[in-house]
Amino acid sequence: MEEMKYRLDLQRFANPNTNITTDTGLSNENKTYYHDTLIDNAEPYLVHDQFGTEINIPEHGGKTVEVRVFDVLDKNTTALQEGVTPDGSKLTMSVKNATIHQYGDYITLSDVVSVTAIDPLLVQATKAMGSQAGRSLDTITRDVITAGTNVLYAPKISGDTVTEVTGRGQIDNTATLTPDVILKAQAQLEAMLAEPINGSYVAIIHPYAAYDLMRSPEFIEWHKYAQPGELYRGEIGMIGNVRFVKSTEAKIVKEGATISGANKYAVFLTMVLGKDAYATTYATGLGLEHIVKPLGAGEDPLNQRCTAGWKATKTAIRLKEQNMIRIESGSYYSATALAN
Repeated sequence: MEEMKYRLDLQRFANPNTNITTDTGLSNENKTYYHDTLIDNAEPYLVHDQFGTEINIPEHGGKTVEVRVFDVLDKNTTALQEGVTPDGSKLTMSVKNATIHQYGDYITLSDVVSVTAIDPLLVQATKAMGSQAGRSLDTITRDVITAGTNVLYAPKISGDTVTEVTGRGQIDNTATLTPDVILKAQAQLEAMLAEPINGSYVAIIHPYAAYDLMRSPEFIEWHKYAQPGELYRGEIGMIGNVRFVKSTEAKIVKEGATISGANKYAVFLTMVLGKDAYATTYATGLGLEHIVKPLGAGEDPLNQRCTAGWKATKTAIRLKEQNMIRIESGSYYSATALAN
């Protein structure tokens, strides 16, 4: 009988789990592209991070950061006595501690959805992840600094009548931001010796609160600055020596005066900041990371799923309460705005 000359592909019968495609199946160019896409879509939301002191924990440095904040020395107006050495002063400080936590999320795409063109879907997933990551990490910082102890309430104004507000529960849509309130915040920061940031204080403001303020003739739009320089992300203008950065992520709470029944007016929290008011902390090597797993990665024996996600470690900490003021106000939109 003529010898049979069939070639068997023995690899076809091998254990499929020993030949899994991992994320190394993505080219370095694709990895860089997806990572850059995620970062580009995260950065516009990180408004609250850009004015904090960045303190990174080194590798193997634990999960808790300890920051020492030194107090300002009291004035000394006592004349020296000839030949007598005074007692001198000593540094006093407070210690601030914060612990980092890890955050992240991912999107799963099926092979059926992505069979014809996976890359465009991964791009869209990456953009969505970037937006989520930016808003999430920004909110972590925002919620820390808006819990500060210094607060200023916008008064209610009805015609020529001005009614002072002493608590959040009194705020309605007549307690809007005015240049006078902003200048009061500036004066208080100056009186507390808060150092400006690059020569000016900075206010993070919601677009709804900015609407009321921008109609004032005292508001100077950024393109009308006498000496325009480098602008902050989201900067819209200034009043006095306070520059405004607008963000949809600026804090809104539904804790104002009662509208009807259980409904409340929205209260807008505008943060006016000086230098070193707070810090943001990351762990070295564990910053914002984009992770793409193509079809067949991990527990996916039939190549049915691919994922795109993000991961980051972060925390924030208030350093100097005297270097920040929270202005609470209503807005024209207070009756309809939602908490965020």
